[in-house]
Amino acid sequence: MSKKVGNIFKGDKVIWMVFLFLSLISVVEVFSASSELTYKGGSYWAPVMKHVGVLLVGLVGIIFTSHVPCKYFRILTLLLLFVSIVSLLAVLIVGQSTNGAQRWISILGIQFQPSEIAKGSMVLATAQILSATQTDKGADDHAFKYICIVGIAVIGLIFFENLSTAALLAFVIFMMMDVGRVSWKYLRILAGGGITVVVVALSAVMLIGTDESQVPNPNTQLTEVMQKEDEDKGVVEKVFHRASTWKTRIIKQVEGFNGDPKDVDLDKDAQRAHANIAIASSNIIGKGPGNSVERDFLSQAFSDFIYAIIIEEMGIFGAIFVALLYIILLFRTRYIANRCENCFPAFLSMGLALLLATQAVMNMWVAVGLAPVTGQPLPLVSKGGTSTIINCLYIGVILSVSRTAKRRDRVASGAQTVASTADVR
Repeated sequence: MSKKVGNIFKGDKVIWMVFLFLSLISVVEVFSASSELTYKGGSYWAPVMKHVGVLLVGLVGIIFTSHVPCKYFRILTLLLLFVSIVSLLAVLIVGQSTNGAQRWISILGIQFQPSEIAKGSMVLATAQILSATQTDKGADDHAFKYICIVGIAVIGLIFFENLSTAALLAFVIFMMMDVGRVSWKYLRILAGGGITVVVVALSAVMLIGTDESQVPNPNTQLTEVMQKEDEDKGVVEKVFHRASTWKTRIIKQVEGFNGDPKDVDLDKDAQRAHANIAIASSNIIGKGPGNSVERDFLSQAFSDFIYAIIIEEMGIFGAIFVALLYIILLFRTRYIANRCENCFPAFLSMGLALLLATQAVMNMWVAVGLAPVTGQPLPLVSKGGTSTIINCLYIGVILSVSRTAKRRDRVASGAQTVASTADVR
């Protein structure tokens, strides 16, 4: 029986345990934080049961992907890049809007964010380029050029609708180039160019955008004044049509909170205010699973701000435990990558682990007020649909790489044993 189970759940056991703990925490916290969905849908169990169903689909995806030899992932690179670019273009034209951002497209009734596919495709392409250009002294000069070309095409399309995802992906690709031994001469150029782009983009946002916190009625998404301004916008303004949202978030982050509760406006800054209340009311040890109060007031408590609910219910120790799971995932993947004989699976697994861990850090920073609100969910914990399934596939790829690396270790160990025996004889 144990052998049959082992044949199904193949790969590194530590990675499996991290996934199991994150999934259990996800089910408990989504069940607790979905009071808003329960009220709207009129069903107490529907939100969490749907989430459990998504996790089960993700589990099937992990099992399937973990059985796929790593060499087949390389074959999918061009196809996934093509699908990513086409879908990113489609979402800019016919995408469905959520909170002022066109991030979703629907195919056969299934909604998904093209940026989720694009993230994995970009990591896959970068891993392939780095592995194909490796020399004894590191990646050759062509690697930097090819990665930048692909990055401009993919990350550039993500930028205008999802700035935080574009920044996250750019950082992960930069880290992959560092791991892939791209010359620091080029990395310094890239870092300088990135800083320049950020400064120019922020300047454009501050000049073009409108501070939405100064709008008389913040509960109305587009007031008559803003609608009139939108009609008068030129080409540049239409490109930066989310500039007002970005400007408001930047101003709120820079101004911060001076600690006086009477200065908090629960209408204009509800998410951050209720997240702070959730954290402050945890009293270190937490209120216990299912006992959150702020879930009823905090928008996206089950998604973007689920870490604040985790702190409120599980306390500081629960928050540290969740953060440790992502750290373990990253360092365990590094251990797996070091055992790989070939470069491609090592770069691919490290890139996907960096992607998951970096997104988790960004979500946590937002929840505790260290970064502006970005809309990044907590991987494998937040309630989601296709994004959760795709994150599960990332775990499956890492497990596939771990299987190959483990088998090669055994072969190498066997060869050393044979050699030692021959020497003795």
